[in-house]
Amino acid sequence: MSFTLEVGMTAPDFSLPATDGNKYSLAGFSDAEGLVIFFTCNHCPYVLGSDEVTRATALKFRDCGVRFVAINSNSRNTYAEDDFEHMVARMNEQKFPWVYLHDESQNVARAYGALRTPHFFVFDKARRLVYTGRGVDNPRDTSKMTVNDLERALAELTSGKPVSVPVTNPIGCNVKWEGRDAHWMPPEACDLV
Repeated sequence: MSFTLEVGMTAPDFSLPATDGNKYSLAGFSDAEGLVIFFTCNHCPYVLGSDEVTRATALKFRDCGVRFVAINSNSRNTYAEDDFEHMVARMNEQKFPWVYLHDESQNVARAYGALRTPHFFVFDKARRLVYTGRGVDNPRDTSKMTVNDLERALAELTSGKPVSVPVTNPIGCNVKWEGRDAHWMPPEACDLV
């Protein structure tokens, strides 16, 4: 089995604290027609470069019943600015249209097989994975992007079509694993990269 969830697999459950003071689990989004769970952080230039495109995509599909859930699994011991306090400050400043969850144990990142920040997982109403990978092809500088894979997948999903490109390589910084070098990735995580 690959490190990263494969298309057709069910979304693993979670119970994580959010920057809004609440705790969220998968069941908290049961009303969503589609669910985008993406692994992100506070400092990565690929995240910072593409946040506004991700925001626009989230807003575009909100009326179609698609919800977005952001999860930060990075070790604060690798990057102090990825700690929970900085997450709260970032959400207060940016007011993103998603909940921002903290996966301090990194268990949720392991369950999903998150490889990079950002790394997107799109689930249908039954919470089966229909797309995993990048948001856009140039997240560090979206002025140079030529394709928005996330938007295409959501457009197909919300119109009842099969997702034409269900897997792409996520582009970004690797998840910062506790106790490891900042560039380390699990050996079994090399299935998409």
